[in-house]
Amino acid sequence: MKRILLAGLAVAVSLTVGVSVGTAQAEPPTSRATASSLSLPEPTGRHPVGLTTLHLRDESRADPWVPSVDRELMVSLWYPAAKPSAAPAPYMTAAESAEYTASTGLGLPPDLFTTVTTHATLGAEPVRLRGGLPLVVLSPGFGMPRATLSGLAEELASRGYTVAGIGHNYEAHGIGFPDGRTTPCVACENPDFPRVGAVRAEDVSFVLDELTGKFTGEPPAGRTPGKRGPLIDERRIAMVGHSAGGFSTIPAMLGDARIRAAVNMDGNFRFPNDTPLNRPVLMLGKPSHVPGGQDPSWDETWSELTGWKRWLSVDGTDHLSFTDLAPLAKQLGRPLQELDGDRVDTLTRAYVGAFVDTHLRGRDARLLDGPSARFPEVRFHQP
Repeated sequence: MKRILLAGLAVAVSLTVGVSVGTAQAEPPTSRATASSLSLPEPTGRHPVGLTTLHLRDESRADPWVPSVDRELMVSLWYPAAKPSAAPAPYMTAAESAEYTASTGLGLPPDLFTTVTTHATLGAEPVRLRGGLPLVVLSPGFGMPRATLSGLAEELASRGYTVAGIGHNYEAHGIGFPDGRTTPCVACENPDFPRVGAVRAEDVSFVLDELTGKFTGEPPAGRTPGKRGPLIDERRIAMVGHSAGGFSTIPAMLGDARIRAAVNMDGNFRFPNDTPLNRPVLMLGKPSHVPGGQDPSWDETWSELTGWKRWLSVDGTDHLSFTDLAPLAKQLGRPLQELDGDRVDTLTRAYVGAFVDTHLRGRDARLLDGPSARFPEVRFHQP
């Protein structure tokens, strides 16, 4: 897993230490972005996006990786706002960026990810909708901060969803807490992926309890204890994950009936797949994630999905292509994959958006019916 992280962040090395990064794609552009100009692609929905951050503590559960303390989570909550506030939302804190870049051992600038411009503002007044907003829970890849799914979160929030990005403590290189702590990836020292899936399933259920009830954790700035944030419709909840967050969707759904649908973005299904699941699942992966491919867990999981399901692969992509690193790497002049980074970002937003629109809003998203002339890179599989 650390090799994957190294490959992803190596895109920035040539800008900082003069090392050339080999790729199998076209020559890099002649003009390169500087770190100060890094920016997430703009969301396409009609709503401004607000962001608040929650610190949640589960006093009923010891942390599985550091058992001497309670399980704590940081959660980024993106939501459609009535209007923007005057405070732009940061991408990562300085300490989170330093921890994440240091984990690569590549000598990257410690402040690299503090320079990324987002399109959310802090503490903006949320849109109020009778009956509440649909909720999408995001779970990042193993070792990766939750911020690496910010672009997708902003897109969904701009389209009327509340989005909860979970920072699974001690499972990421850099999670900052309100008291100034920034925790390392303890679980990365000796990965136990079935356990990761089980732990994340518990994390998701705890977060759903907190978001659909009264908060027991520390309130964010400007919020009183016990006060709800954007009202959430408990009948319309989905989970979307990348890598470890993707394979964790299955144990999360099996353990919590509130999760109506889920998307796995290129995660090997490392959790035992021996229980039929009759809820919608989208499997979206790189070219090697095809029937009879290198990862038999996708075939095994497919056979256990008894409800609505789709299996898609995207030509010209790699494991990290479904995260913010794809468009950011392009801006740095060192693409992660053959397919253009902005193009990958556009199609990821399109297919995930179509999926949640279909299963949380009942909209007929024909994009999921079969191959599309808009996205010829996307292949549908029906083993």
